[in-house]
Amino acid sequence: MSLFKRKDSPNWWVKITINGQTVQRSAGTDDRMKAQELHDRLKAEMWDQLHLGRKPRRSWQEAVVRWIDETNDKATHKTDLVFLKWLHPFLGDLMLDDITLQVIDSIKAAKLKEGVKKSTVNRYLEIVRAILLRARDEWEWIDHVPKVRLYREGSGRERSLTREQAERLLSELPEHQRDMVLFALATGLRQRNVYGLEWSQVNLALRHLHVPGWQSKNRRAISVPLNDLAMQVLTRMGGKHPERVFTYKGKPINAANTRAWREALKRAGIEDFRWHDLRHTWATWQRQAGTPTYELQRLGGWRTGAMVERYAHVAPDTLAEAANRLNGVLPGYDSATEIRGGGLEARLTD
Repeated sequence: MSLFKRKDSPNWWVKITINGQTVQRSAGTDDRMKAQELHDRLKAEMWDQLHLGRKPRRSWQEAVVRWIDETNDKATHKTDLVFLKWLHPFLGDLMLDDITLQVIDSIKAAKLKEGVKKSTVNRYLEIVRAILLRARDEWEWIDHVPKVRLYREGSGRERSLTREQAERLLSELPEHQRDMVLFALATGLRQRNVYGLEWSQVNLALRHLHVPGWQSKNRRAISVPLNDLAMQVLTRMGGKHPERVFTYKGKPINAANTRAWREALKRAGIEDFRWHDLRHTWATWQRQAGTPTYELQRLGGWRTGAMVERYAHVAPDTLAEAANRLNGVLPGYDSATEIRGGGLEARLTD
């Protein structure tokens, strides 16, 4: 049967077999005439592929399956799966060459309708673009990709706490979360690297911990020196669990952004603050303490110095000290100017 319906779908389905090769897919419509048109087009394309050597059409679902298989080592793999699940109603029944600018625009509109920020919409568009580009450039499944335009975004988020705010927050947190927050503020580690920290990564004698590449965001290993505050936290955690550092009631902690965390923020009167902003707070405090860019980059495990430069403005005193190093490079110039011209101030007012 070339056209048929399934119990789980209101749409017609197409089934075509030529020379032992079978294609079966949803027609994406409950109109039999439109489904028949699709059937005839697909049948003609299959004949061209078999007899004229033309490139077979590939579906979005095929591309997603291959993408998931090839990128399962990404640090954001689980997030990608969430995005792809949301995108399925829009793209799941389409062939790759059916994905046009109109389809992309419908995705934009639907996501914005949910009330999310444009930066969030961009994250969904980025994965669509990435899959389409790989299908064209690496897999050679398609010859053309629509230009997926992203919304303009502002500079990176720089939310951080003052010392007073941090003290208020710490006073409102339950003990097990307070220790994790203290450790994050002492080391600058990301959320997952804090609550998932294992004793095998820690060397107390050398005051050092190691984050392997497969656990870091940019897939590069991070070496973290432990200051006094970090060491105090680890000392309190000693003996509570044989493998994991941070626990609650004897069991490893597997999340940080919990209800207790959110309620503590409310009681402390802190708004618009995420767990990841503890890392921004650490970086801000480091710069204010005079830590130079190249050192902060290594401490934080950033791939490039550009990611660290956004904290430069919070250390004006350090920059002023650097600028003042040129004081006295031309000794006597001010006095010479004053002798010849009657003083700089006088010359400017003439």
